[in-house]
Parts: sequence; C-alpha cells; structure tokens
Amino acid sequence: MIDIHTHVGRIVTDYPPLTPRTLLRRMDRLGIEKAVVLPIENPEEVHYCVPTSDVLRVCRRHPDRLIPFCVTDPRHGVRSDFDVKEVLKRYVDQGCRGFGEYLAGLAVDDPRSLRVYEACQELRLPVLMHLDSYINWDRVGFPGFQRVLKAFPDVPFIAHGPGWWAQISADATDEMAYPPEGASPYVKGPVVPGGPVEKLLASYPNLYADLSAQSAYNALSRDPGYAASLLERFQDKILFGTDYLYPRQPLPIVRFLRDLPISEIARAKILRDNAVRLLGL
Repeated sequence: MIDIHTHVGRIVTDYPPLTPRTLLRRMDRLGIEKAVVLPIENPEEVHYCVPTSDVLRVCRRHPDRLIPFCVTDPRHGVRSDFDVKEVLKRYVDQGCRGFGEYLAGLAVDDPRSLRVYEACQELRLPVLMHLDSYINWDRVGFPGFQRVLKAFPDVPFIAHGPGWWAQISADATDEMAYPPEGASPYVKGPVVPGGPVEKLLASYPNLYADLSAQSAYNALSRDPGYAASLLERFQDKILFGTDYLYPRQPLPIVRFLRDLPISEIARAKILRDNAVRLLGL
C-alpha cells in the first residue's frame, strides 16, 4: 500500500506529536510500503505549523519510505509580488513530488489560490487540498471548484475533507456540506446516487479523491453498498490515505478497504497503483 496522506510533528494541542519513528512503525504494522508526508503552513484549522523544510529533512532520512510534498501560503508578505512559483521550484529541486496539504482559509477559487494552482501547473505538481466550511470553501455542487478544474486541466487535484465527502450524496445541501460552527460535518444515512462527488469524478479527468480521515470513512461506511459501487467505477481516480496525525490514532479505513467487496484489480489500484502512476514512482 501507498498512503497518500500522512503528517509528522505536532499539529494540534490535543494530541502528542507524531514522530517519524512512530509513523514508520505504524506503516510496518499495516503493511504500508510508502507514505506521502504533507507539510502544513496555512494558519487555519491547526494549532502548529509543520513547514516544508521539516518534511524534507524527515524524508531525506527515509527516502525509500517517505515522499515529501511542499506547500506555501499565497498570503505571505504585505506586497502583491510574492512569487509562489519561485518558492515551489526550490522545493521541487529538493525532491518534493506534490503540493499540499493546502489548507488556506480562502474560497477554493480565490484569486490568490489561483496563483498557487498556476504555479503547480507549470511545475507539474499534483495538488492535495482540504475542503470544508472554512478551508477552500465553496457551495454545494462545487461551482467554484469546477471553475478551478476547468482553468487548470493539467493539474491533478486530489480532493479531501468534509466539504468534499459530505457531497457524496445527491441530497447534499449547503448546510450539510458546509455546516455552521459547532455542527457536525459528518452526514449520516444512506447515500442517494448521483451526488456532486460522483458527477465531478466522471466529468473531470484531472480530479482524484483521497480516502483519508474521518470524512472519507464516514462517507463510505454510511452506505457500504454504494461505496463499493463508487470505488469500482472510479477505481482509477481514488487514492488510499489515512491522514495519520497522532500516535495510536484509529485508522478504520484500512480494514474497511481490505474487506469491501470490490474487484482485486480495483483494490490494487486504490491501495497502491494509482499513487505510483500519479506521483511517477
């Protein structure tokens, strides 16, 4: 297996830091061959930042197991001439294979984020992005995200987070996908086929989905029958991930994917082969 979504270091005050040693031991226990390590440099959602420089340092020690991504925030500085591409090019030259986790507290199609996507298109970097009520926000049906997908057709976008997975069902509303503060972002009940997630995966060749975190597990486990159908149909566009953040974190998605009644060809693509192809491993 290849995990498209892990972290290292301390991210929130509620949990102890995740050391590289602990990450590697968990990978060994679960049978995960390699993992993408994502920095966090946007101030929203988390309590501590883990810069790209830290991720690069960790991954250099374990080049056979850990794959570095890079990130930056387009709001840096007080002037409008911040060169996002120059910063990302330096990270690419040091071995970064993608951009993310992008956690900017902006609309998904904010002009400042468009500069990021443009730089990633020029540098041929996939973009792993979190979507929710406060991060890369949008409306039900993803009108803003669809504008981004059309504008940057050569960027592989990997969608993740409650704002994305809440729209697995056709009856999703703005309140379900982008709930107010204090409300649960995890929708329950059977899935109505034909939701925005399904439509976008079918419509945009450059869109992928990340199965990490409680958001993805909740979306799939609320209707396992539909989940099996979705993963079978979009087996070339789904990536296994955990969003491993802290020691002893439950990771129910691993067993769920191993037990889900899908073809072994689809399972192999989701667990490993799609990541190999997308990242050029």
